[in-house]
Amino acid sequence: MFDRSITITEFEVKDIRYPTSQELDGSDSMHTDPDYSAAYVILRTSDGHHGFGMTFTLGGGTNVVVEAVRLLQPKLLHKSLHDIFTNYRAFYRSLTQDSQLRWLGPEKGVMALAAAAVTNAVWDLAARMQGKPLWRFVLDIPIADLVAMVDWSYTSDAISEDEVVAMLEDLLPTREERVAEVEKGGYPAYITSVGWLGYSDEKVKRLTKEKLGEGWTAFKMKVGVSLESDMKRARLLRDLIGPANTLMMDANQIWDVNAAVSNMKALAVFRPLWIEEPTCPDDVEGHYAIYQGLREQGIGVATGEMCQNRIMFKQFLSRNAMQFCQIDSCRVAGVTEVLAIMILARKFGVPVCPHAGGVGLCELVQHYAYLDYFMISGRMDDRRCEYAEHLHEHFTCPVEIRNARYVLPKEPGFGAEMTREAVETYEFPTGTFWREFLA
Repeated sequence: MFDRSITITEFEVKDIRYPTSQELDGSDSMHTDPDYSAAYVILRTSDGHHGFGMTFTLGGGTNVVVEAVRLLQPKLLHKSLHDIFTNYRAFYRSLTQDSQLRWLGPEKGVMALAAAAVTNAVWDLAARMQGKPLWRFVLDIPIADLVAMVDWSYTSDAISEDEVVAMLEDLLPTREERVAEVEKGGYPAYITSVGWLGYSDEKVKRLTKEKLGEGWTAFKMKVGVSLESDMKRARLLRDLIGPANTLMMDANQIWDVNAAVSNMKALAVFRPLWIEEPTCPDDVEGHYAIYQGLREQGIGVATGEMCQNRIMFKQFLSRNAMQFCQIDSCRVAGVTEVLAIMILARKFGVPVCPHAGGVGLCELVQHYAYLDYFMISGRMDDRRCEYAEHLHEHFTCPVEIRNARYVLPKEPGFGAEMTREAVETYEFPTGTFWREFLA
C-alpha cells in the first residue's frame, strides 16, 4: 500500500483556540463559555507529503492535551506508513496500551484525546498519499484487512471478528449503489447552531427562520438551565418550525436521573425525538432508567459524544441505554475505534447519528456517516448527522451543505487541515489574535 522508504520525518502539534465564547457560540447548560479549540497535529514525510489531525477541546486545558500528544511522538517519528498499516492494530495498541502512559487512562481522558489527534493525522496522511478522501480510502481496504486493523479487545463477548467480516461482506455487493446515491443526493443532517443556550430569543428566531428558508427540517435546542426557561425556548422553537419538523433536545449532562425524567416528561408536549446527554455520560444504568421513564412519551435517549471508548459503547448498546448512538471523531482513539463502535451499533440495531458540534468536527465526522451507510448499516432513513455552522472558513476543505444535506467530499484526506491564516491568527498564546487579546 505504501513505500517502506517513505518515513514520517516531522511531527508538530499546536494549541489552536477560537474565541467562540465572545458570541456564546457552542454554549450549553454545562459549558457556558466555550472557546472551540483543538490540539492540532501536523505530520510531514520524507517525500514531502503532509497529514493533519486534531482533537477537540473547549479552550482551557488544550495545552495539557498538546503535551500528551507530544508524549506519543516517538511512536510515529521516523516510522513509515508501510510499517504502520502492515500491522495497524499493533501500532494502535502502542499508543493506547503503552505500559506507563496507559496509567493516565487507560483508553480514556487526555490520552485518548491525544491518540485521536495522532491517529486522525495518520489516516489523513495515508488517504492523501493515496489521493483519496478518507471515506473512499477506508472503503478500498479489503474487508478482512480492515477488520484485522481494529483492536477488538474487551468486545469479544459482544461480537466476533468472523461475525464482523460476514456483516461487512453482506453489504459489499450493493456498496457502490449507496455511494452513487449519496453522490447524487447527499446525506441527511440536522442543525444545532440555531439553539445555543446563550443566544437571545430574538437571535434564535432569526437563525431558525433563516434555516427554515434554506430547507432545514430537523433542529436541536439546548436545555437544562431551568424547566421554566426550557419550556419557553421549546415553545418558541416548536412554534417556529411547526408540527411536521423534527426537534431534538440536549441537556449536556446537567441533570440527575430523576430530574431528567421529570423535566423531559414536562417537555414531552413539544414532541422531541430525543433527549441527548441527559445525565453523567458514564452512567449506563442511569441512561437506561431515563429511557424506561420516557418510553410512554416516545422520547429516545441519545448519547456518545463523551463516551470514552468502545467498551463503554458496548455496555450502553447491549443494555439498550442509548437509542441513538452519537459517535464523535475526536473523543475516542481514531478511525478504527469509531468503526468498531459503529459496527457494535449495527449489531445491537441502534442508529448512528454522529456528533459534530465543535471546530472541525463536521469536516471529520461526515466521513463516518458515509462509512456507516456505505459499508456497515446500509441505512440512512433513521439517522442524521449533526451540523453546526461555525468556523468552517478556517479549513482548507470546508464541509459543504446543500439542501440541508452533507455533500460527499472528493478532496483527498480527512478534512482536518486548517488554513495557514487560521493557525497564525489563533495559535495560543502566540497567534496575532491572542497576543492582542492578552496584552
